[in-house]
Amino acid sequence: MKIVILDSGTLGADIDLSPIRSLGEVAEYKFTAPDEVADRLSDAEVAVLNKIKLNESNLSGAKNLKLICVAATGYDNIDIAYCREHGIAVCNVPGYSTDSVAQLSVSMALSLVTHLDEFRSFVHSGEYSRSSSANRLEPVYHEIAGQTWGVVGGGGIGSKVAEIAQALGCRVLLCRRKPEERYEAADIDRICRECDIISLHVPLSDSTRGMISRERIASMKDGVVIVNTARGAVCDEAAIADGVLSGKIGALGCDVYSTEPFGEDHPFSAILDRPNVCLTPHMAWGSYEARNRCVRRMAENIKEFFAGNVHNRIC
Repeated sequence: MKIVILDSGTLGADIDLSPIRSLGEVAEYKFTAPDEVADRLSDAEVAVLNKIKLNESNLSGAKNLKLICVAATGYDNIDIAYCREHGIAVCNVPGYSTDSVAQLSVSMALSLVTHLDEFRSFVHSGEYSRSSSANRLEPVYHEIAGQTWGVVGGGGIGSKVAEIAQALGCRVLLCRRKPEERYEAADIDRICRECDIISLHVPLSDSTRGMISRERIASMKDGVVIVNTARGAVCDEAAIADGVLSGKIGALGCDVYSTEPFGEDHPFSAILDRPNVCLTPHMAWGSYEARNRCVRRMAENIKEFFAGNVHNRIC
């Protein structure tokens, strides 16, 4: 079996890939440029990748390709329609990063609400030592107990965040497609109108693209806290940046972007110096435990596929 790993560097140098290496002949590349993908897949039976985009332009010459394994739960970087039409199976890894992403989502919200970075900077800069006061209480922060936390997306990650938010004393509104019994259900427009904190945990699709729009931001409470660990394109990023600059959005935590990495022309470049903005490099999924779990489950996906079993199949 010829397995090609296209971007192992995105999984971290500390991760053991032996569960996959043990399954066949493996060609491993730390990173693969867009114009290198087609050549590297030309004789592959299995493609393993994380961030690489696959479509007709780089799959049409991969005549032996039977299986694509995505090192992620989301698979919007794969042309599923093309794969289905050409008999290429696609497997993802659901649930491997639930605790990791939920942890970062809640950490961002708590840090932003508490202005933790500003208080830390006050001490680390030496300003505290030079002051005459034993304490500092500005900027003012509020307890989140009693606030309303809107969770958009009720899959594993969203449900975990809702559980934590409720444990912290928040009233939780949950927006999801399936019926919900544990938390108060609400549609996206009600979430935007009523919530003090809004966290996003939905996959990118035609129905979620741009769902946090300029109009919905306008309907939000002044000073709303937004955390996005879903996909960058579920938000109108220019509208988000404008909301931060105008003060409509009180704080922003974001780990995902429509272009990764984003360049100087990205709307968020204008808010990088804001103390109420926490931007991280798409690392929410990447705890050590989650990355090892992901590799093990990809190996399971490959073994199950060649054993003739349907396991974590997208198509």
